[in-house]
Amino acid sequence: MRFGEQRPGRDLDVLVLGDVNPDLVLADAELDVVFGQAERLVGDAGLTIGGSGAIMACAAARLGLRTAIAGVVGDDLFGEFMVCSLQERGVDTSGVVVDGALRTGVTVVLARGEDRAILTYPGAIGAMSAERVDTGLLGRARHVHVASYFLQTGLAAGLPGLLAAARGTGASTSVDPNWDPSGGWNGGLRELLPHVDLLLPNAVEVCRIAGLEDPAAAAQELAGRGSLVAVKLGAGGAIAAEAEHGLISAPAPGGIEPVDTVGAGDTFDAGLLAGLAAGESVEDALALACACGTLSTRGAGGTDAQPTLEEARSLRDSH
Repeated sequence: MRFGEQRPGRDLDVLVLGDVNPDLVLADAELDVVFGQAERLVGDAGLTIGGSGAIMACAAARLGLRTAIAGVVGDDLFGEFMVCSLQERGVDTSGVVVDGALRTGVTVVLARGEDRAILTYPGAIGAMSAERVDTGLLGRARHVHVASYFLQTGLAAGLPGLLAAARGTGASTSVDPNWDPSGGWNGGLRELLPHVDLLLPNAVEVCRIAGLEDPAAAAQELAGRGSLVAVKLGAGGAIAAEAEHGLISAPAPGGIEPVDTVGAGDTFDAGLLAGLAAGESVEDALALACACGTLSTRGAGGTDAQPTLEEARSLRDSH
């Protein structure tokens, strides 16, 4: 795929339409949950930037992309924490709506080694809608990225028109579906694909969406609908399928001992867009994305270990 056109007035590389909620991360190698009012101690805890959209926006800004985010938060401490934290990382938050009638969502992440359990209170996440997207921001962006498609229930209905309008002005588009708590694995996503240049699921998600058991076959089936499909395989790297070019693969670089995999997929998304924005081939951009995702696991939480572009390229090129 080709990254969105650079035109006069386009001073943003990426506009993220996404969830803006914190993560409370509890981490321990032996973490287990026991009910019956039993108290357990864990090795680490922290309140960090959460939400696929917010983490991806931070990663994109860290990689040097001019980034803005549009979402909804409540008029509360969690919302204030998120807006301030995003601004500190260079993300334009002028598109974040503060709605006093709502409470900011929050996710509790139970991290045990490379595995995790995720408990989310959606709060304001579902209140995001196409009408709440600042059209001025939309017109300034070379690329529009939609995060947490299945959580943003209020946004889904207006997305086809929104993405079609963006593409009509020369912008490119992407969607990271993330997990579908409803188990339906559609919610309008299949109908949206003709307006999506890049689909960014993981191996389980792509199989559920396509209704197939093999990630490569699932990616190729969805790519036939018009999108470049890049599938995150964790320690197995990534594959990408494009209708006219077949299947491409990239390994995950070694030498990095993972501390926490929270946000690795969102940082992968940002790395792929950074590579494409720089004019790299899909193959090179996919390898850059794998390097970005790998480096992000060096520290706890979704954003603290996100790499610079120089770091990611160095790791990619060394492998």
